[in-house]
Amino acid sequence: MEGPAAAEAENGGAGKGSGSRFRRVCVFCGSSSGKRSSYRDAAVELGKELVSRKVDLVYGGGSLGLMGEVSEAVHRGGGHVIGIIPTSLMGKEITGETVGEVRAVAGMHQRKAEMARNSDAFIALPGNPPACCIDHRP
Repeated sequence: MEGPAAAEAENGGAGKGSGSRFRRVCVFCGSSSGKRSSYRDAAVELGKELVSRKVDLVYGGGSLGLMGEVSEAVHRGGGHVIGIIPTSLMGKEITGETVGEVRAVAGMHQRKAEMARNSDAFIALPGNPPACCIDHRP
């Protein structure tokens, strides 16, 4: 197979030059850096890989810890970043400047729903469990 059809097949059918079959990937990760420097390194490498494959990042919206590392790596590389964060966590998880688009939501359940609605696939980084993975029901 040659030409555009071959390129599209190589890219998983995502279209011309996209580099991936996914347009947006949601990354679950913590607002802390974890106990090992390898967690930070993995977050940065993942961000660079998303950029190289022309995949947008959807994440928890914070600027701290692994969330900050992966979002900054994508943003620095020219990728699109969508952060989804409950208003109650904005003061705790956002310090300084945020990168990309930040969408405030009412609570954790809406955060998870919006992350799912805006993503084609999911990746969970190692480290402390991110708040979005913990059941917050009373």
